[in-house]
Amino acid sequence: MKSLALVLAAVLLAAFAPPSLQEQIKLSDELFNKFDNKGALQMLQKANQEYPRTAEVLWRMSRAETHIADHMPAVTDNEKEAQLKAYETARSYADSAVSADPKSSMAYTYRAVANGKIALFKGVFSVGPIVKQVKDDCESAIALDQNNAIAYYILGRTHAKLAEKPKMFRWPLGLAWGNLDDAIKFYRKAVSLDPNFVMFRLDLAKAYSRDDEDQKAKEELRVIPSIPVRDQDDDSLKVEAGKLLAELNKG
Repeated sequence: MKSLALVLAAVLLAAFAPPSLQEQIKLSDELFNKFDNKGALQMLQKANQEYPRTAEVLWRMSRAETHIADHMPAVTDNEKEAQLKAYETARSYADSAVSADPKSSMAYTYRAVANGKIALFKGVFSVGPIVKQVKDDCESAIALDQNNAIAYYILGRTHAKLAEKPKMFRWPLGLAWGNLDDAIKFYRKAVSLDPNFVMFRLDLAKAYSRDDEDQKAKEELRVIPSIPVRDQDDDSLKVEAGKLLAELNKG
């Protein structure tokens, strides 16, 4: 009888016990995957209070904050300032994640993501050290996890963006290393690791098109309509992919 009472007591305690760290992380991922970035961030902030200096929490906070910033209005000066501040907050979370666990591939990845957004906001050719940090963080993330598709993608995007300007103009800025060949190489690696991500294939197609490889671009674009929606922007990216395919078919 006594053992039965203990079992019942244990069941009741488990039912009303606060969720564990892993349970909170899982729930935050579920919210994020439903595009509820604010809900995910709130849950992660609570987890961060209970389990401070946990890299798994902190890089997810950076991820959620970045996605929130991506979808903030940015028309007026005040709105633009608020968006930049959100990206900087995302970078701060990722900085903390790297400090908490210097062997966390995703911590470096999301610091690269946040810094990439800041660089795009400010103009990549005016913030050379930030762009270099993006490259360094992607390479650190890949060294820790060679299957990190996001890190390969961000590295590819960085090369692609820099290659928009002739190397001779980038040389004095310390950004001459960016080139379209490497952009394509890293995009292809990202796609090979995660073939069902719209943004990876679309940016690879754009890079192929820039490199006068229209047939390869078309092959990537034709796959995109069948890819399930995984990101908040996938629907609009699919429309963009359709327009680009139509343009290439005309040519």
